[in-house]
Parts: sequence; C-alpha cells; structure tokens
Amino acid sequence: MENISQPKAPKGGKPITAYPLLETWKLFLLSLYLISSMAFSLLSHSLENELKIEDSEEFPFIEIGNEGLTKRILRKGVTWQTPFSGDEVEGEVIKGWDEGVATMKKRERAIFKIPPNLAYGAVGSPPLIPPNATLIFEIEMLSWSAIRDLTGDGGIMKKIIQEGEGWATPREADEVLVKYEARLENGMLVKSDTGVEFNVSEGYLCPAMSIAVKTMRKGEVAELAMKLCYGLSQNSNRTTELDGLPDSNLTTIKLELMSWNVVTDVSGDKKILKKIKKVGEGFDRPNEGSQVKVIYLCKREDGAIIERKGSKEEPFEFTTQEEQVPEGLERAIMTMKKAEQALVTINSEYLCDQNNLQGNAANDKVLYYEVEMVDFIKEKPFWKMDTQEKIEACERKKHDGNLLFKAENFRRASNKYEKAVKYIEFDHSFSDDEKRHANSLRLSCNLNKAACKLKLGEYTEVVRLCTKVLEQDPLNVKALYRRCQAYLKTSDLEKAEADIKRALIIDPNNRDIKLEYKELKLKQKEYSRYEADIFSTMLSRMS
Repeated sequence: MENISQPKAPKGGKPITAYPLLETWKLFLLSLYLISSMAFSLLSHSLENELKIEDSEEFPFIEIGNEGLTKRILRKGVTWQTPFSGDEVEGEVIKGWDEGVATMKKRERAIFKIPPNLAYGAVGSPPLIPPNATLIFEIEMLSWSAIRDLTGDGGIMKKIIQEGEGWATPREADEVLVKYEARLENGMLVKSDTGVEFNVSEGYLCPAMSIAVKTMRKGEVAELAMKLCYGLSQNSNRTTELDGLPDSNLTTIKLELMSWNVVTDVSGDKKILKKIKKVGEGFDRPNEGSQVKVIYLCKREDGAIIERKGSKEEPFEFTTQEEQVPEGLERAIMTMKKAEQALVTINSEYLCDQNNLQGNAANDKVLYYEVEMVDFIKEKPFWKMDTQEKIEACERKKHDGNLLFKAENFRRASNKYEKAVKYIEFDHSFSDDEKRHANSLRLSCNLNKAACKLKLGEYTEVVRLCTKVLEQDPLNVKALYRRCQAYLKTSDLEKAEADIKRALIIDPNNRDIKLEYKELKLKQKEYSRYEADIFSTMLSRMS
C-alpha cells in the first residue's frame, strides 16, 4: 500500500486543490489512499479496520449517482448550502471529484471512494496511479466562492467576494450608488470611482455594470470577468469614458453596491416617477377618501421653488381623490407609506388640472416635488362597516357625484357613483327595508353613471349600465331613454326605435322622449336617402 499526498491532475488540468466548475472552492486534502484492484489485500490495518466497521458508524457510506461513487460523512457541515455544480468543465479534475465535492457543505469532512470509471480509468496516471485504480479521498470543505454566468453566454462571469445584506436587489428603474475599479486584460487600472450614482436602466461605463448590479444586494462586493461586447463603453465615443484608450476593452471590474434608491413608475408611462429618499413605516398606504397629512415643496427644473405647503408643526391636510392637489402629486402620495420621504417628478400632462400654483407653472414641462408623508387616516373599508354605515356611505358618495356632475366633472362623478355602488353591492346581511333602499340607490347610481358615460362618449358602457338597470326594473323610462341615446350615437337605429317606442308606451307625455323620437325619425330618413343614393349609383354603373 502506497500513500499519496498530492496526486497529479489529468493532463491539461489544474492541481486538484484548485477545483473549478461554475463555482470554485478551497479544499483541505487530509489524505489520499490508492487501492489497486490487484492489491486490495495490502491495505494498512487502520484503513482496513475503518472500512470493516463502516456499517456500524453513525454515518454509513452512501452512494452518489449510479456509477459506484460512495461517500461517508465524518463531520457534518455547518450550513444547508452546497456548491452549485453548474456545467461540466473539461480537463480540470476527475469526474468523481466533480460529482462528490458538489454534495459537500461548509466545514463538512468526508471520505469518498471513487471507482476507476470516475477516476483515471484503464489508463491510470503513471507513475503514481496504476490502471483501474479505486481512489479514496478524505476531504474537508473549507469554503467556496460562487461564480455565476449572468448572461448565459459566458459574457459576464460574476464572483462574489463579499456577501451583501438582506434579500432585495435593485430593479430596472432604480438609482444605484456604486464603487468600482475597471481594468484591462493586462491588469491596467483605467477607471475607478469611490461613489458614482446612475440609473440602472440607463447604465454606466459598460453594459456589464447595469446587468450585474441588478443581481447584487446592499454591501455586496463582486468581481466581474467580461468578454465580447459586455466590456465596451456605453458611449459610441469610447474615449469619453476610458480616458484615451479607444481600442481597449475592459475585462474585469471590481464592483461594490453601496446603496440604492427605489424608483417607482407611478403612472406606468414614466410621466410620474417617485424616488424614495427615506423608506416609510409599515405596509399601509392611503386609499380613496383618506385624510392625508403631508409636507411638500414644488420646484422648477432650474431649482426655483414655486409652491410650499405644510410644516413639521402644521402639515398640509387634504382628502384624497377630491382634486385638492395636482393629479400627478396625488397619485404619487397615494403610493407612500407613513414617514416616507420621496422626490416626485411629474410631467405637465398630470398637472394641467391644477391652477393654484404660485407663479405661472403652466409652461413647465416637468415639475419636481419633495414630499414627506407625515400621517394619514384611511377611509373605513366597506367590509368593516355594518349595514347602516354602508347605506350612509353610499348616499355620501352619490351626493359627491351629483355635485361633480353639476360642475361638469363627468369622469370623477362617474367614479363616485361606481364607488357608491360598491358599498351596497353585497346586501345579503341587509333587512328587507334596507334591501329596498339599497336597490333604489343602486338603480339611481347606475343611471347617473350612465349619464356621465354619455357625456364622455363611452356609449358601449351606457348600454351596459342601462341594461343592468332594466334587468331589475323593466319599466324604467330613464334607462330606456339613455340606452336609446347611446344606440342613436352608434347608429343602431332598430334597437333605438325599440327602446323609444317602449318608453313612449310607459310615459306617452314625456317631452324628452318625444324629442328623442323626432331625432330618431330624422336619422332614419337620412339613412334611407343614403341607401337610395348608394342603390342609384350602383344601377348607373351597371348600365
């Protein structure tokens, strides 16, 4: 029996202690025993005794895979993680190591028995390892550094040098603060910074920076190895970024994610952007009807302050969805938590309804708001209300809708009527009197909402709402009248005539219905003339 402390790696490979896959690890090789298939009886007494009693030990030999590789744990590891095996790398280590070490945890110590087909096979590794040798290794896993292929094509390989905090990582719209060192293939440092901020979607220096930073946690330090186009400068004029090295390509970057600010696209079209400067408390956010207390100031692009509201001693208080602040600002505020501070960038498209800003802000394409959410009280949700509270809330919303309709704010009035109906949508717990009252309110709100939709030109929605009313009250004249108006707008004259005739039977003296009937007849005559003209044209062309 011959002890071998450090076997050679396969031809073209690296030393066995430098074991790389898509992960690398440092291993402590305690001892290596070689067993020839011809000389198994020459084992030392200590190893022979160990193998004889293996079944009685706390950790028996277990098989890994189905090719004869076995493992016995001598000491358990201290973590649940094991190295990520990744893809096979040719010519680095024997296959038995490839499969066995990938099952080990940090600080774990184990014996591996590797059959010839997973070792050096019939050829062996002369002069130390004869043909068809079974190898026994005793290995301790000290640590490993994860390496990830971020692009799937080997273009960016990321090695974590220092783990980050928490679990969150930056998203596409966020702004990150990083420290980095960029080097060329020869190791020359070409650019570095101890603190640079950039938007992830816009990128910085080279494409690899924005791709890698989206996989990093706060405080994480990583080394990026790049090839292909991932190390090229962001700008077409590469001298701008690389200080006079236009023909060079970055190959490594040491990158540290120091912090980042979460940026939210509130409107979905990048016209209301909220950048969180201080994270708020809890999980709640204001809903429609909430009483909100905020402090904010509004700036132009040149930094000039044009509006300031609220203070620590006396915050500005308003009710959401009541048009008391610009639409864009209100939408951003409704995404904020208590004690949150944010910078909100708003396009003029979401500022046009607000005319009370100091100075002439109508010409500003973008305004910037610094906002602090001091506190808010959410409106009580309908599922926490008793039946009487639901009916009263419905009546209040309906009244608010009526006021908005009179002010010709039809879209907001429509929303109020819709919210009113939600309070009484589920009436299974109502008494008989309450159900009758709720039905009356429901019909009224749906009819009023249909009137709003007529003004807004949403005729399909008018038909849907009026049909819903008629299912509950087939003789409702207002529903027939408004549905007829919608059919006239969409030139569905047959359906319009059916509704208007039915309404005249129910209420023959209704002046509005009579006028609508006259309009219907005029449209029918126009349509008849149009058909006659088309028919005449067809005949003239045929002759």
